[in-house]
Amino acid sequence: MVIGIDSRAISQDKYSGVEEYAFNLLNALFAIDRKNQYILFNAGKSPSQRYLDFSSEAQKNSPNVKVLHSKISNRLLNVFFKCLHWPKIDKLAGGADIVFSPNINLLPVSRECKKIITFHDLSFARYSSFFSLKQRLWHKFVNPAVLAREADFIIAVSQSTKNDLVEIYGVPREKIRVIYSGVNVKCQMSNVKTQNQISKLKSVREKYNLPEKYILYLGTIEPRKNIIGLIKAFELFNAKYPSSAKTTAGKQIPPKDKPTGQANTKYQLVIAGAKGWLYGDIFKAAQNSVFRNEIIFTGTIADEDRAFLYSMASLFVYPSFYEGFGFPPLEAMSAGIPVIVSNCSSLPEAVGNAALMVNPYNFGEIAWAMNEVLSNNNLRDKMIKKGYEQVKKFSWEKCARETLGVFEEASSV
Repeated sequence: MVIGIDSRAISQDKYSGVEEYAFNLLNALFAIDRKNQYILFNAGKSPSQRYLDFSSEAQKNSPNVKVLHSKISNRLLNVFFKCLHWPKIDKLAGGADIVFSPNINLLPVSRECKKIITFHDLSFARYSSFFSLKQRLWHKFVNPAVLAREADFIIAVSQSTKNDLVEIYGVPREKIRVIYSGVNVKCQMSNVKTQNQISKLKSVREKYNLPEKYILYLGTIEPRKNIIGLIKAFELFNAKYPSSAKTTAGKQIPPKDKPTGQANTKYQLVIAGAKGWLYGDIFKAAQNSVFRNEIIFTGTIADEDRAFLYSMASLFVYPSFYEGFGFPPLEAMSAGIPVIVSNCSSLPEAVGNAALMVNPYNFGEIAWAMNEVLSNNNLRDKMIKKGYEQVKKFSWEKCARETLGVFEEASSV
C-alpha cells in the first residue's frame, strides 16, 4: 500500500498542537510500519529547518519513506486545488492508494484514491469570534464542511470533536474514528535531580525570569484559551484567599471581593507561549490588573525547556473555552504538577479524574480551585499520583497503530 501524506501543515515555522500531533504521529508510524510505502508531500520554497531535519531523519531511518517537494507556493497551489481540483495529490505521489492529511487542508485526489483527514476541533465553527478576519476567510476558503463530507474516513482526536462533526456538519458517525493523541513523557523528571538537571533548572529560571513560586499557563496567547479569565481568577485568588496569597513581606491581602493590588504575592502567574491572534486585550488586561507586577509573560518556550518550566511550577491552570484534545494539561501531569482545567469540550476526556474541573466562565470558581490545590497537600499529592496514571493512557505508538488500522480499513473498502 502506498500512502501519501500531506505534510504541508508541518513544514512551516509555527509550532502548535497540530504540528505536535503530526510530527509525533508520523515518527511513530514510520517506527512501527516498514511494510507500506510513505510519500511525504509538501510545497513552498523554504520549509522550516525542523521539517527538513524531520524528513531527513525519517528517510535515513525508514527506507519506505520518501519526500516529494514542490517549489510552488502553498498559496498558489491552494488556488489550483480550489478552482481546478488539480493537481491530484495521489498522482503527484506517484499513484498513492491513500492520501492522509493530519489537519484540514484542500486535498484533491483521484476517484480511485481513498482520502483520510484528521479533524482536531471545530473551534472555528463553534467560536468564530475568537478568530481573526484572516483566519475566518481562510476557513471559508477551505470549507471544512465539504472536506468532511468528501473524506472516506475522518480521524477525530476526541469524542468531543466527533460529536461536533456529527452535530454541526452532519457527518455520518460510522465514518469517524476517535483516536486519541499521545503525550510526550519527556516532561517527567524524578524527584532526585541530577547535577545537569539542577543546572538546567537554574538556567531556565534565569532565561525566562521565573519567580520562586508560580501558577503556570502554557499555550498560545489567543482569546479561546480564556487567559483574561485566568487573570481575573488570579486577582480573586489573591483577594479572597489571604492564607494562600501572602506577600513576601509576611503581610496579608485583605479578604475583600475586589483585589487591592498590594505588592508581591506568594504565588505569581506565569503565562507562557507564543502570541497567536487577537491577543491585544489579553495584554491590556494584564497591564490594567492591580497585580500586574505579579504577572509574567515569557513568550515562546523552547521545546527543550518545556519540561523544566512545568516541573518548577506549583500548579498548572488551563481554563480554555474549547479544546479538541489539549496537550498542555497532560504534559503538566507527566511533569508531576497538579492541574486545573475547564469542564467543557474534550478536556474532561483528556484528564479523567486526575484534575480539578471548573466552569471557565466562573472566575470565582477558578480562584477557589487554585486555593484548594495550593492549600491542601493531601489533595495535591492525590492529584499528582492520579496524573501520572492518567498520562499512561496516551501514547504515540498506540495512536500510530490505531491510525494504521484506519489506513488498512480504507484500503479494504
